Amino acid sequence: MKPRHKRMAAIALGVVALGIVTALVLSAFQKNLVFFFTPSQVAANEAPQGRTFRIGGLVEQGSLKRQPDGVSVAFVVTDTAKSMTVIYKGSLPDLFKEGKGVVAQGQLGPDGVFHASEVLAKHDENYMPPEAKEAVEKAHQAARTFKP
Repeated sequence: MKPRHKRMAAIALGVVALGIVTALVLSAFQKNLVFFFTPSQVAANEAPQGRTFRIGGLVEQGSLKRQPDGVSVAFVVTDTAKSMTVIYKGSLPDLFKEGKGVVAQGQLGPDGVFHASEVLAKHDENYMPPEAKEAVEKAHQAARTFKP
């Protein structure tokens, strides 16, 4: 084989290897990508079915219910326009309270209930994720403009 052919084969092999590595990285990235949605977006069927995503908003006052098994809890997350029931099995963060912000990661069940695998409480009174803040502001604005 001529040196020129060896060089071309090495370049072709390098391009194929780079393509395979790129495909593997993109596949791993796609599997681990988790999007954020509000209860209004979930109600509008914008959330992916059968995939993990995050839902955020405020925990409704009086909605926290401990299940008889002693480990599971159910609560309602709202963005002031729509609400969604969340079921979580595990211990809640120390800062988790009714009326405060929360982000839960999990999947939407066929019954319309969000089954969380992780619950994150808002850590500062003045902080809210930009997506959640924007969604709450839109919901407040929609509520002001829609007067029956």
